Amino acid sequence: MIVGFIGLGMMGANAARNILRAGYPMVVHDIKPEAGKPLIEAGAKWADTPAEVMQQADVVVTMVYGPKEITQVVSGADGFLSTSCEGKFWIDLTTSSPKLMRELAAEFKAKGGGPVDAPVTGSVDAAIRGDMPMFVGGEDQDVEKVRPIIEAMGEVRRVGAYGNGYVAKLVNNQLWKIHAAAIGEAMVAAKLSGLDPEVWWEVMKGGAADSFVLQHDVPSIFAGHYDPSFPIALCLKDLSLIEELLVETGNRCELTRATHERFREAGERYGMGAGEMTVCKVIEDDAGIDLRVEGDWVAPWKVQHPTETKKAD
Repeated sequence: MIVGFIGLGMMGANAARNILRAGYPMVVHDIKPEAGKPLIEAGAKWADTPAEVMQQADVVVTMVYGPKEITQVVSGADGFLSTSCEGKFWIDLTTSSPKLMRELAAEFKAKGGGPVDAPVTGSVDAAIRGDMPMFVGGEDQDVEKVRPIIEAMGEVRRVGAYGNGYVAKLVNNQLWKIHAAAIGEAMVAAKLSGLDPEVWWEVMKGGAADSFVLQHDVPSIFAGHYDPSFPIALCLKDLSLIEELLVETGNRCELTRATHERFREAGERYGMGAGEMTVCKVIEDDAGIDLRVEGDWVAPWKVQHPTETKKAD
C-alpha cells in the first residue's frame, strides 16, 4: 500500500518517518513545503494538495492542528472530498471535535472510503520511538486493513466505533492538563515545606500520586525548559475542545475550567509558544523559588529511534 501523510509538524513528521521505516512508499503534504524536505530526502514524494495525496495513496494519514485545519484538508476546495475516495482509507490522528469528525467521516464513507480515527497520546519522544499509544475507532474491517500502518507508528488501543478515539483523546488530555496544573502546586508546597524537589519526585512515583505527567514531565521543570515541544497554544486549543465536549454532555467541569484558566495565565505571562509545564512556573514564580535540579535531563525531542540508538552503539 502507498501511504499518504498530511501534517508534518514535530509529531507528524516523526510518525511519518516510522511508516517509511516500515517500508511503505509515501507521499506527503504540509502547508509549509519545507516541512516535507527531510522526508523527501528519506524517499517520500511530495504532493501539492490533500486531493493529490488522496489520488496517489491507498491510505492517507492526517495529523494537523485542529478542527479548522482538518475541515480544510477533508472538505476544502482541494480537499479529499474533491476527488475520488472509493476504496481508500483515512486514518486521522488529529485532536479534534468528535461531533465534527463524525460528520466528516460520514461524508468520506459516503464517497466509498473507510475512515479510522486514531488520536495519539504520549509525547514527541513516543512519536520518535514509534510507540505512541493510539486510541483507535472505526469498523473492524477498516481497522484491520490499516492496522500494520497504525502499528508502525504506535500501539493500537481499540475504543470501538469511529469517533470514540477523539472522545478518548479529549478526556485523556483533560486528566493530563489537570495533573500538570496540580503538580506545580504540589512541588512548590513541598519545597517551601523543606522537601527537596528531586526527593519529592522520587518518592511520589509508584504511589497514589503517580501519573504519566509526574513520570515524564517533571524533568522538564528540573531542566528549566518546561517542554516547548508541546506549547501552551496547543494546550489551550485542547482545553477548549474538552470544555466543548463537557458542555455537550451536560457534565460538570469546575476542575477543567480552573485548569483552563491556569493555562491561560501561563500563556499571558510566558507567551503561547512557551512549554506546557510553564503552567507550573506560574506557581513557582509567584512563590519566588527555583525548582531547578542539576542532572542529565534528556529533552523529549532529543530522544532517538531505537535503530538510531543501536547505530550509535
